[in-house]
Amino acid sequence: MIGLLQRVGVARVEVEGEVVGAIETGLLVLVGVERGDTEAQADRLLERLLGYRVFADAEGKMNWSVRDIGGGLLLVPQFTLAADTRKGMRPSFTPAASPSEGERLFDYLAGRARQRHSPVATGRFGAHMQVGLTNDGPVTFWLQATARELG
Repeated sequence: MIGLLQRVGVARVEVEGEVVGAIETGLLVLVGVERGDTEAQADRLLERLLGYRVFADAEGKMNWSVRDIGGGLLLVPQFTLAADTRKGMRPSFTPAASPSEGERLFDYLAGRARQRHSPVATGRFGAHMQVGLTNDGPVTFWLQATARELG
């Protein structure tokens, strides 16, 4: 499971002109579900998202997590993160989970996030979304939870 996290001052997701998710200071995370991902990968990714130290302390060093600052978490499903782009001029989506499995695991991740943190907002799975953000820094990190990491 892939999480592309961005430290933001503000972020929001719209579907057909309606705001479906928004946060102030926190993390916007684009989430990609790969074929073979399980709840274990979702749990590990969430653990890393909530604990990843990307916010500045009093000395300006990245020592605080979104949990430490009480920041928002905006999870946005993005299956294109799982694309294979190694060859050709068109991405292959073979590595991505099926839509039903992707939605199931995204919903699982969002539900677990809401149990462990607040505020949590989400985009809408399968919808054409407009994502707006103010990337703070800019600070962007690619996190991946793999079966190998868990084993």
